Amino acid sequence: MTEPREIFVRLDRCQGCHTCELACAVAHSKSKSLYGAMAEQPRPRHRVYVEAVHPNTPVPVLCRHCEDAPCMHACIAGAIGRNEEGAVITRADKCIGCWTCVMVCPYGVVGRQLEEHKAYRCDRCEGRETPACVAACPTKALVYRTVRDFSSDVRKTASTAMAGPQGG
Repeated sequence: MTEPREIFVRLDRCQGCHTCELACAVAHSKSKSLYGAMAEQPRPRHRVYVEAVHPNTPVPVLCRHCEDAPCMHACIAGAIGRNEEGAVITRADKCIGCWTCVMVCPYGVVGRQLEEHKAYRCDRCEGRETPACVAACPTKALVYRTVRDFSSDVRKTASTAMAGPQGG
């Protein structure tokens, strides 16, 4: 079995531009275009949320697809499960809109589509090679890698910073 990829956030690169939110909403629209999405009813919703922690510190927050996902265990309709890649997904056709998943999510990233009475969350853009939020991020604050590869990149960056300038 191959190691699944995750969406990681490089906080030092996020500028709070909300491009990831826009790209996510468009990717989950019927039209798959910005102008088309603006006219759709119900309006497509984004599944990544850029929150301002401090005045100048934006933080993208999205579903972490928890290994022991509280939302999946709490769903009384059996609408929440995992896809082949291991992402936690909500099957809209089974969702009864009880919002139990919203109440138990430790990250607050399960949304409510009130017009259709359905819950929704990040599905890592099922069917795409790279999630729309990651592909659209102009500063590369969002990355789609395996835990092993992301951790290796972080270690390399940290060791380079600790080593300082060459020959110094």
